Amino acid sequence: MILNPAIIAQIVGSLLITLYALYASLFGFQIVNHWNIQSGSELQLSLERRTYLISTVAAHLFGLSLFSTFLFIYTGDHLHPLFVGAMCTAGTLNVNAYGYPLLTMKVLNFFLCGLWLIVNHTDGLAADYPLIKTKYRFLSVISGMLALETLLTLGYFRLLRADVITSCCGTLFSSDTASIAGDMAALPAKATKVVMLIGFILLLRFGIHLQLTGRGGRLFGWISTAFFIFGLASVVAVVSVYYYELPTHHCPFCLLQGEYHYIGYPLYIALFVGGIAGAGAGVIDRWKDLASLRQAVPRLQKRLGLWSMLGFAVFILISIYPMVFSDFRLEGY
Repeated sequence: MILNPAIIAQIVGSLLITLYALYASLFGFQIVNHWNIQSGSELQLSLERRTYLISTVAAHLFGLSLFSTFLFIYTGDHLHPLFVGAMCTAGTLNVNAYGYPLLTMKVLNFFLCGLWLIVNHTDGLAADYPLIKTKYRFLSVISGMLALETLLTLGYFRLLRADVITSCCGTLFSSDTASIAGDMAALPAKATKVVMLIGFILLLRFGIHLQLTGRGGRLFGWISTAFFIFGLASVVAVVSVYYYELPTHHCPFCLLQGEYHYIGYPLYIALFVGGIAGAGAGVIDRWKDLASLRQAVPRLQKRLGLWSMLGFAVFILISIYPMVFSDFRLEGY
């Protein structure tokens, strides 16, 4: 294993988050089995005292988990000069078999942790904590996912060797490569741009409907989730190409480098904000009829919908900037 402060921070942070999540899940089993807000028993009072502390700490640790995803990508870019053939994070992740599964798990957990934070906040808006059992069941699922992420993290960094020859991003993200990355790179540029524009218009249409009427939150959530997934694919297929001004360069990681003014960071942050906020508005829609949340949920949905539209708007503006102001054109695409 390569000893590096960023790697050590990744391992320690991952272990800390996972261990606490597992501890919180064990406490969650007590909540699921014994919670009764109507009871004045000593056990109920103990659960009420502990749940506030555990939820608060879990919220901060999950916030750290969100940050660690971008730290992991930055670490990969920082380490790429150590590996022959690597030009960016793409090559570093390809050093061993754990790299890309770990990145996939981090992105998935990023999304799930963001949704849990929204559910936890929603539960805190009601005096009777109506979602407490639901959020602790959800926490148990996330804990298992975080444990798997930690195992992948340990496996990836343990097998990181500086003498390994890896592949460059031009090979990994090529339209001729038989992989998911290759399939995304092979998406037709014109069709991708059209779908991206239509998807954003639909998102705005249903987002404005949510703002004006307070209805349609669940549908908006599904549209946001779909647009988030397609947004990731469009970065590989089209957006990156325009920033690099090279038709064959589809790498989504080089956008994070100083050569391109680190434009990838605001691009991806905006995309994640839009996706998580929009999906969160859809998730909490199922509880809008609960008596204690009947007023709080619609207000929160509107805020989440606004954040989602703003996030996706920033993503679209960053994406189309080189298409509008650059002389580069994808002729024949």
